[in-house]
Amino acid sequence: MTDFSLSQGISVLAAFAAVHLLVAASPGPAFLAVSRTAISTSRSAGLIAAAAMATGALIWAVAAFFGLHLLFAQAPWLYDALRLGGAAYLVYLGLGMLRDAWRGGSGEGKAIKLAPGRHATFVHCLAVQLSNPKAAVFFGSIFVTLLPATAPLWVKGAALAILAMNEFGWYALVALVLSAPRARRIYGNAKRALDALFGGFLTALGVKLALER
Repeated sequence: MTDFSLSQGISVLAAFAAVHLLVAASPGPAFLAVSRTAISTSRSAGLIAAAAMATGALIWAVAAFFGLHLLFAQAPWLYDALRLGGAAYLVYLGLGMLRDAWRGGSGEGKAIKLAPGRHATFVHCLAVQLSNPKAAVFFGSIFVTLLPATAPLWVKGAALAILAMNEFGWYALVALVLSAPRARRIYGNAKRALDALFGGFLTALGVKLALER
């Protein structure tokens, strides 16, 4: 049994936490989904969206631990199928928001539908987080790079816990900031323009995902 000290584990986990937090905070479809949920609906809905993003990231990370990224390397058609399916979903959501902005309606866009309840919010946001299979490839590479092969199970389990906390903590902060009364007033005064901006970015991200290899 390879000796792996507590200090080594803490050092590895600290590096992992810092790198992952930087990645989690980078703009992307998840950020757009949480932002629009919080600013257009409510603080509680934004926190539900944050929980969905943490859940989705954890799903991809666990899949990477079990070698999904290696499966993608052996079966690129599977990766391409998931990538194109996710890209189509993001484009669908983005175009729905652009359509709502064009019509100038007051209803919620396709990206976040709160009418059916909290469950629908969670499912929509989880789908956004799961729309990009590149996450499994990323997690696979970051685990190989930052987690030694000799790392014990407690280090790997702690890494997954840190990942979930980073994801939820960051997106919860986004939700809390953007659900503030001032932010919601700004959104209400410029709803069409902001919906068009959100929809345009989401559509562009979907197209970018479809074109990437």
